[in-house]
Amino acid sequence: MKDENKDIVWRIKLVYIGLLIFAIYIIYKVIEIQFVEGKTWRSRSENLTLRYETVEATRGNIISSDSNLLATSVPIFDVKLDLDESVISADTFDLYIDDLADSLAQLFHDKSSEDFKTFLNNGRKKADRDFLLRRDIDYSQLKRLRTFPIFKKGKYKGGFIVEEKDFRKMPFKELASRTIGYKNINENLYVGLEGAYSKELEGVSGKRLMRKIANGIWRPVERDNQIEPENGKDIITSIDINIQDVAEHALRRCLDSNAADHGCAILMEVSTGYIKAIANLKRHKDGSYGEDINYAIWESAEPGSTFKLASLIAVLEDGKFDTNEIVNSGRSTYADRVMEDSHEQGYGRISFARAFEVSSNVGISEITYRTFHNNPQKYIDYLYSMSLNKPLGLDIKGEGLPYVKNTKDKFWSATSLPWMSIGYELQLTPLQTLTLYNAIANNGKMVKPLFVKEILQTGKLIEKKEAVTINKSICSETTLKKVQKILEGVVERGTAKHLMNTVYKIAGKTGTAKIGYGADKESKVYRASFVGYFPADNPKYSCIVVVNNPTKGVYYGGAIAAPVFKEIADKVYATQLEIHQEKDISGLKINIPFVSAGNQKELYTIYANLNLPFQTSNPEAEYISGVRTDSLVKYSAKTIAQHVIPDVQGMGVREAAYLLEKSGVKVKISGKGKVVSQSINAGTPVTKGQIVTLTLTNVSYKNSVISKDSIHTTVTKAIDSNKIIKTVIPPEKKITDAKKTTEPKKATVNTQEKAKGLAVPLIVPLLKPKDNTKGKIKEKPKEDTKVIKAKTEPKKLKIEAVKAKVVTKKDEKESKKVKTDTKTKKTETKINTQKKSETKKEVKKPEKKTIKKSTKPVEKKPVKKTDKKTEKKTVKKTDKKIESKAKKTE
Repeated sequence: MKDENKDIVWRIKLVYIGLLIFAIYIIYKVIEIQFVEGKTWRSRSENLTLRYETVEATRGNIISSDSNLLATSVPIFDVKLDLDESVISADTFDLYIDDLADSLAQLFHDKSSEDFKTFLNNGRKKADRDFLLRRDIDYSQLKRLRTFPIFKKGKYKGGFIVEEKDFRKMPFKELASRTIGYKNINENLYVGLEGAYSKELEGVSGKRLMRKIANGIWRPVERDNQIEPENGKDIITSIDINIQDVAEHALRRCLDSNAADHGCAILMEVSTGYIKAIANLKRHKDGSYGEDINYAIWESAEPGSTFKLASLIAVLEDGKFDTNEIVNSGRSTYADRVMEDSHEQGYGRISFARAFEVSSNVGISEITYRTFHNNPQKYIDYLYSMSLNKPLGLDIKGEGLPYVKNTKDKFWSATSLPWMSIGYELQLTPLQTLTLYNAIANNGKMVKPLFVKEILQTGKLIEKKEAVTINKSICSETTLKKVQKILEGVVERGTAKHLMNTVYKIAGKTGTAKIGYGADKESKVYRASFVGYFPADNPKYSCIVVVNNPTKGVYYGGAIAAPVFKEIADKVYATQLEIHQEKDISGLKINIPFVSAGNQKELYTIYANLNLPFQTSNPEAEYISGVRTDSLVKYSAKTIAQHVIPDVQGMGVREAAYLLEKSGVKVKISGKGKVVSQSINAGTPVTKGQIVTLTLTNVSYKNSVISKDSIHTTVTKAIDSNKIIKTVIPPEKKITDAKKTTEPKKATVNTQEKAKGLAVPLIVPLLKPKDNTKGKIKEKPKEDTKVIKAKTEPKKLKIEAVKAKVVTKKDEKESKKVKTDTKTKKTETKINTQKKSETKKEVKKPEKKTIKKSTKPVEKKPVKKTDKKTEKKTVKKTDKKIESKAKKTE
């Protein structure tokens, strides 16, 4: 019994021990899983149910200085399908597959409807839950896809999955494309400004927590678990897209017409170093040109004659010789090498300055050799002092390194000094050469070329790029002035004299470098260039143009590169008004446009807008005719009668044709210009069907000039009582200035004034003379005649003063005989006759006599009320006897 009990106890103990060991193992595993392997299992679990996705930031924009987008990010989309039956039911798929295939074929055009149907069915058979339908579609295509059968059910019932990504787009395509830059997919890096400012442009990516739900679909967890991306900053470049367009097209035409291999053009702002335009073009096998390589920055090569500027500065800085030093030209020998000028016969013995202007290799090398042959390292030191041996440190990667060897270089030889002086045995990039010339334009201060002006974030200024000084002064002020003058001489009388113009001055230097031989070992390869700045007397922009390997027989820089420079400079000067310079025109004589006759309103508009003097005796007349004097054109009313042929001589062709056709005749025109004769005389009664031939000729203004000081103000005089000259008033304009006078708005003529022969225009307020002698008018000399000043301003005429004082030259008895009821038409005819006689002869005016006022009553005659028509005309004295006596008196 005892043995049995022991056996039972032992078994129970064994069970307990087993349970204990099992419990301990479970506890151990729990601890191991929780603390030892917990991290691994937790990460595996999260990978199956949760994950973080990277949310890419939108890349910043690259913008031109004139606010045009040069590069921007636009969204494009990849479209995928979930073709599992759990998403798209079999009934739905079978019912709409044909319609869907038709719609896809109409949208994409690269496959037929049957091809799309087969394509979709294959994915359906595989139950592909990530079936790629299309890559890189734009938003308009995406909108159409959303309306297609099956797809319009959306993601969870139609299996329509859209993945968005950014695509870098350049709206102006090739314009400055190599400088703006792009992503090199093969090397996974950006070039140009895209690479230089990639950190600023790309922004900071965000994170989004995604949870896996049914059917393997991931959806974002609440937004609290999301790190928002920070979009990239915007880069404001210095490039002006309009100037860039001109530079690129001008360079392309030059390269194409000369069948050149490649070339570049750069425009720089003198004071700041901002690059306003940079074009790089390379010839392709098919003859087209494209922006493949940034030659302006990368290509380091022998500059040729444009480097003579550095030699000129070095010689003048040394002080042994000045610009008037006489040198040889044509041909010279150094060691075993012969140097020749491009002009085979040379230029004889010429000054150092002239040698530079005509780009004489022999002349420049001789003066350099004479100056530095005993110490060539001193010449190199001058070049180094101009910072020509250092790279510019550009933001854009890939700058070619300059090479200016010194006397310790293993390649130095006895011929190095003379050949370096004319731009060989050294290397510079086009931008490095331009920077040297820009320093001369900038009064000796060398600045670093800049491509970016500002960096913005959400429209706010983050950083502004200021001018960076490389060298405070590359030479002395004395040398600088001489160099500037010689560079101007290159354009005025040297190798670039065809660039000279009267609008603005250009300074610069041509260059033609022989850089090798062609495939046949006989034909030579040249590099043509021109570099300079403008306007020369107040430099604002510098520019360089380089053309490599022209193959049409012309290779000189002045013939190939200089015209491109001129086209760019002309565009800049025409559009940048701030660089226009004021010219002294104080002594300038200006031709007055003269039309003998025409519509007064139109003529006034023309003269007013041209800010030229204009004078008329009747501002209310519709048509006027005039005569030209030394300082202005005087116009008077021209009567156009009805039912007769009008006088159109002196008119413009449009006005003449209008009046003739209005009168009922047909018009034929011969010649061009203004009307000088008409086939049917004026005044001839109009007959139906008549044809009037007008003979036209060009107008000459040689005898019609006016000084600059007379443009704004015209001074005229009231010569006698029968001539009152008025300032012009637009026909439609009311006289408002009359309110400012002390007289009534409309002046009236009393009987006593009429008896004295005083004629006053009804439109102009009468200004009576002051009478301080109680009945007596003081005698005044001839010079006391009042002056009328008329100022014509564009589109607005202001009457400052109209004064007329007339002293009669008849005695008291003759004044009683004056007839006041003469018709206005006769008086105008006689006054015109008198005006003509006065213009033909210069007569001396008689001394004006003092006339006592009569105490006797004057015969009063009723004054006729003037109607509206006569009020608009000037009343004049008309008595025949008075006129005849007045003529005799004069």
